[in-house]
This record gives sequence, C-alpha cells and structure tokens, in this order.
Amino acid sequence: MTRWLDGPAIDDDVVISTRVRVARNISKYRFPSIMTVQESDTLTDEILNGMKEALDDNYRFIRVRDITPREQMVYIEDHLISPNMVQRKDKSSFLIRNDEKATVMINEEDHIRIQTLFPGFNLTDAWELCSDIDDKLGEKLDYAFDDRWGYLTACPTNVGTGLRASVMLHLPCITITKTINSLIEGLREIGLTVRGLYGEGSEALGYLYQISNQVTLGESEEDIIGKLNKVVYQIIKRERKTREYLKEKKSTELENRVYRSYGILSYARIITSKEAMDHLSNIRLGWEVGIFSSDKIRNIFDLMIEVQPANIQRGLDKDMSEEDRDIERAKIIRDYIYNLEG
Repeated sequence: MTRWLDGPAIDDDVVISTRVRVARNISKYRFPSIMTVQESDTLTDEILNGMKEALDDNYRFIRVRDITPREQMVYIEDHLISPNMVQRKDKSSFLIRNDEKATVMINEEDHIRIQTLFPGFNLTDAWELCSDIDDKLGEKLDYAFDDRWGYLTACPTNVGTGLRASVMLHLPCITITKTINSLIEGLREIGLTVRGLYGEGSEALGYLYQISNQVTLGESEEDIIGKLNKVVYQIIKRERKTREYLKEKKSTELENRVYRSYGILSYARIITSKEAMDHLSNIRLGWEVGIFSSDKIRNIFDLMIEVQPANIQRGLDKDMSEEDRDIERAKIIRDYIYNLEG
C-alpha cells in the first residue's frame, strides 16, 4: 500500500485525500528558473542544514538527478512530488517523511514547497502538520517576505500566504448526471478551482477531481482552510444525495454501469491506464452505493496508483513497452477481482 494512504480516513466514501502545500523562498537566492546548478546545490545544502536543526531524522533525502526516470515517475504517480520536479531535475531534490505524509520539495518552481498529504477529508491535521514544518524551517531560514504582499513567490498567483489546499473527491454521480460542469462554474465564482488527478493541467480520470483555493493574497491561512472545508462538506452532501437519487430512480442503469465494468475488469487481457481508471471508479461506485459489500474496495485508490505505468514497472523491476504494461495491468486487476470474490 502507498504509505500515506494508510490509517483512518474521514468521509472516505467521497473524499480520497487531503493535501496542503505552502510555497517559500529564501531571500538571498534567485528563483529556481534562473539559478545555476551550483547555486541550487548551495541552496539545497542550506535547506538541509535547516532541516537537520529544525526537524527530526524521520526524513530521507533524494536528489532527482540521482534516480532513474522510472523512479521519478513513481514518486509523481504516488502524489509525493509534483510533475514540475522532473523538469528541473538537475536542480531539484526533496525530503520525504518515512510515513510519506510530508514532503519538502526543493527547487521546484519555488525554493521550498512543503506538502502534507492525508487520506480522506482531513484539512485540519494536514494544515497543522504543514504549518508546524513551515514554522520550524522559518526559524532557521530567511524567508522572502514583504510586509505588504506577504510571502514572495516565483508565480504571482501564489504571493501572500503561498498556501494551496486541495481535496481529491470521487464524484461519479454528480458526473453521471451531468451536473459537474455547473458545479465547477459555481466553484470558480467563489475563488476555488477544479483540477484533475495530478493537479494543474491534468485530466479528471475516474471521476476524481481536485478542488483547491485559487486566491492566496488577501486571505489568511485559516480563512482559506475554513472556506474550502465548508464548500467540500456541501459537495459531499450533494454527491451522497445524488447517489441516493440514482439508487432509487435509476437503479437498473446504475447496476448495469457497475457490472459492465466488473465484467470487463474480470476478463480483460489488455487495458490502458485511462480505461482502467474509469472501470475501477465504477467498481468503487458499486461499493459506495451498496452493490458490492467487500470492504476491500474501500482501498481501491491504492490499486489505481499501483496500475499506473511507472508503478507497474517498479513492481516487476524492469522497463516495459506500453503494450506490455497494458497486459500486466489487466493481470493485476484480474487478480484483484479474483481476491474480491475469494
């Protein structure tokens, strides 16, 4: 299992995960995009020294340029680092806590991006852990801060608190009833945004959507967290209500959708990532509405990560063609379905 997914999860019939991230920069250094590799190494050493003094030794340090492209993609697929990290792999590195619930990314778009990641709906604990790491590092490092504008960042959209909080939700019934677009528009009007599985610019696979704040300037961290918390609770209620409606009014169509996916996954010999995500999402929907009773399906998001391209290759410890990955993916999922029945 992906370590950060382990443990109790609140409202996990709708909410897959909670992430909080803050962006910080060190005053005397240029932004990563215009840094030399030598400057980035010097900055990295300073941050590492600050980490050693501020935090415990429950972290491991990894330079992106020292790991293989496959390993880089595994960390991205596991949601532990951002895709942007590999675009500056000669400069980027990260520290990851052993339970994977905290990552300190160095020289991504900003000098420091502190990320905390929790299963289920848990903005309070995610923010408290992120804030604690930030405060301890801030005592050792000279953050770039302006009395008027707040924390200074490489991208103007992050200036202010530098805080991005996001919640990943499984919204199959809002999507099926074609009300997702009106929901997205409504969220934009109140300063929230909706992204796909891997954040900005990514596709919303398997009915999975990340909802996060757009505004970082002019609102306090507590206001941002509180607003997102309130809105997500409303979306949870809406998704649950829509599920009840479909169970009552469209039960045959709902069962047909779920069992079709079950049949395909039970017998498919070749399956792409996207198709797998869509059908696994329907299996999860079947558990959420009571068609399936096996509590193993609660952890199906872990399987969704396991069958991503780099994770499949990690499992077999070899590089594979796309076709071979599609064959292996189908086998992994068939084994999963067989174990559900056992």
